[in-house]
Amino acid sequence: MNTPLLSDDPHDPDALHDPDDPDDRILKTLRTRRRGPVLTVELNVPERGNVVDEAMLDDLLSVLDDQDPSVRVLVLTAAGQDFCLGGDREEFAGHLAQDPTGNGIRVSGVKARRVCDALTSHPAVTIARVQGRAVGAGFALALACDLRVGADTATFRLPELALGLPTAWGGLLPRLISEVGAASVREFILTGRPLAAQEALGLSVLQRVVPEDALDAAVDKWARPLLRRSPPAVRVTKTLLNSLTASTRLADASVLDPELMAAVASEVHHMRTTR
Repeated sequence: MNTPLLSDDPHDPDALHDPDDPDDRILKTLRTRRRGPVLTVELNVPERGNVVDEAMLDDLLSVLDDQDPSVRVLVLTAAGQDFCLGGDREEFAGHLAQDPTGNGIRVSGVKARRVCDALTSHPAVTIARVQGRAVGAGFALALACDLRVGADTATFRLPELALGLPTAWGGLLPRLISEVGAASVREFILTGRPLAAQEALGLSVLQRVVPEDALDAAVDKWARPLLRRSPPAVRVTKTLLNSLTASTRLADASVLDPELMAAVASEVHHMRTTR
């Protein structure tokens, strides 16, 4: 499991040693590890590219809704070669087959929004540790974090238009425009082209790029000073930053994401099945 490399030595002032910490927790799609004030949450379905399905959304909500104030840094990482290859297309198709009106997709979309909002509003500072490909929903999960470090081989892509779907998952679009800027977002969404790590860095999708074997050290470099800061000051500052960022988005229509996704998917499904 990928975890920060902060020392377990109790004599190290930056150590995360706590003999009462529980062992790793293994859920259906995640593994978590608590080391003192740092909680690492690992997407753990590498054989499927860590695709986001209902089970993963439920697992993420169960972890993120438990906002333990003693957790001061939350690291979102992933097992295997890729961070996340997006939503589960088979499950998506299954939802439409079961209910062509798109209600299953609507329910899943509401959960996706809750997960991304929980990452953004979590009282801990959230850090995305990205390797390999971050596609669609994986892109959204990483972007919902406060800080994002990626391997120099990481790529980001939003292929929804090529699949006949809108870019409407987890409130991604307003976050992306706020972080990156409308002109750049328009170009890479409409073309569907991937962003390499260095371009992602230049656009602020990533805030740091390092060789893959240096990802843990980069996470630690951010975590160490955060753990020395006053917890109330960090929480309030994060809340202020989130509030000020939200105010720049004016009208955030992403609350409609589940409805938009369900409506378009239902229409596309109807067109394909009535040909």
